[in-house]
Amino acid sequence: MTHAIRIHETGGPEVMRWESIEVGEPGPGEVRLRQTAVGLNFIDVYFRTGLYPLPSLPGGLGMEAAGVVEDVGEGVTTLKEGDRVAYATPPPGAYAEARIMPAARLVKLPDNIEERTAAAMMLRGMTAHYLLRRIHRVEPGDTVLIHAAAGGVGLIACQWARRLGATVIGTVGTDAKAEIARAHGCDHPIVYTREDFVARVREITGGKGVDAVYDSVGKETFMGSLDCLRPLGMMVTFGVARRALCDAGPHSARHSVTGI
Repeated sequence: MTHAIRIHETGGPEVMRWESIEVGEPGPGEVRLRQTAVGLNFIDVYFRTGLYPLPSLPGGLGMEAAGVVEDVGEGVTTLKEGDRVAYATPPPGAYAEARIMPAARLVKLPDNIEERTAAAMMLRGMTAHYLLRRIHRVEPGDTVLIHAAAGGVGLIACQWARRLGATVIGTVGTDAKAEIARAHGCDHPIVYTREDFVARVREITGGKGVDAVYDSVGKETFMGSLDCLRPLGMMVTFGVARRALCDAGPHSARHSVTGI
């Protein structure tokens, strides 16, 4: 019997239930996937609490996983039984031992990437990509500030920005996280629990400010992040772990603020 975590109502973690499910056979353009690893993301909490509505209740949670193709439906030519794949895409329902998925939304894994790694990097990697290459396109010589630099997105973003030729400043909560961030491309980790990150950014940049701030925290860092920007710099908010943001007020006339 196949099992999945499902919810019948929104709320706290207690609403999640481990239940038997019927997976069925893949239809045209679909595959049946035996999942071996599942990614956990903050967006899952939003669906569970009802901040983001699920398509229906009862319903599944989770947007990211990896596994092995067990069967393919009619018309599927890009995948075959036994292929290892990963995804980070709707519909929710990744918290499951097996599920039916559209073949077009699956990425075939190369031999050198394990399924556990793939399930942990897909959504974070795609997030880092649009932050660094689409929202504010990082160029050699840029200086950027990445909040939560030792987090899932932060570790990928620090490495990527450094590889693109940027100077990377990052905020973290502990000395241990500072070392992790430094090992993954963060030139200047700032332990915000004991340092004023605005003052440190100004010190590091010689008073010029940064070209872009990538802020996944929200209310506690928003106004300070604006103060870290150079004139006409880009402030990017995404994820917003602490939820509510502040009114940018007069800062908005001097900078570009983009929310994801």
